[in-house]
Amino acid sequence: MTMAKEDTPTTDTQVPETAIAASPSAFRVIVREFLKDKGAIVALVIAILIIAAALIVGTMNSGELTTNVNVLDRYMAPGVNGHILGTDEGGRDIFRYLFVAARNSIGIGVSVAILIEFIGIVLGTISGYFGGMVDNVIMRIVDFWMVLPSMLLIIVLVTIVPHYDGFKLVMIMTAFSWMTTTRLVRSQVLSQGRRDYVYASKTSGTSNFKIMFAGVLPNISSIIITDLTLTIASSIGLESGLAFLGFGLPNSTPSLGTLIGYATNPEVTIDRWWVWLPAALVLLGLSLSINFVGQALKRAADSRQRRG
Repeated sequence: MTMAKEDTPTTDTQVPETAIAASPSAFRVIVREFLKDKGAIVALVIAILIIAAALIVGTMNSGELTTNVNVLDRYMAPGVNGHILGTDEGGRDIFRYLFVAARNSIGIGVSVAILIEFIGIVLGTISGYFGGMVDNVIMRIVDFWMVLPSMLLIIVLVTIVPHYDGFKLVMIMTAFSWMTTTRLVRSQVLSQGRRDYVYASKTSGTSNFKIMFAGVLPNISSIIITDLTLTIASSIGLESGLAFLGFGLPNSTPSLGTLIGYATNPEVTIDRWWVWLPAALVLLGLSLSINFVGQALKRAADSRQRRG
């Protein structure tokens, strides 16, 4: 009697290549989710247009031609004698002055934001990765720095620093603005430090420097990009606020806050609105658009807030 040979199912451990779907990177997921937000796209276009115009037109018009005082053209209305947006109390052309001021304010804001992110990434990564005594020391320094009256100290330093210029303003603003980013990066690195890939890298003998900056940081890059975007907006606002109070860029250097500061004069506010209103609108449009883009990136980076 012959036994029928039963067919035993075989398990194929190899998956066909067509069935393998590469999981999208975090950056691609954020871009995909961001593109679903039409309002964020409009805000991004507005921000790019303002920044591009400020850089191109501001650079073309920078120089003595923009800042020279001409009392004969004092407070001319828009359209008079070829002045598109009129002139200020010194006879300076508001149209040219506006673009140069926007370029300077944006340059200060972006420079401060980049330095803040660099300091925050380095300190936050070291603190979150090593933990223990290193984390305690860095966090206590952060806590102490955060309770200081930063605005008051910035104003004092701007007043007493010799040979004050834009570079020193960037350094002063950065010195009192890096703490929030440091805490954010630290919290993200603490979360990533418990992942299997970190333990596997340590077991295989990978150096701590490579794990931190080649392994952990790429996985929190979306959070860093979002924070950078929001930091740029807040830095531009801080510089404009300081200039409005008279403690921003030197008087010889145009700034959006300097133009808006003319509104403190009631006569200028009502009767000569062209002096301050264009700068206020540019600052408002730029800040709102960058903030809107930043919030959209933040939602895209958070799986719980995605539009699906």
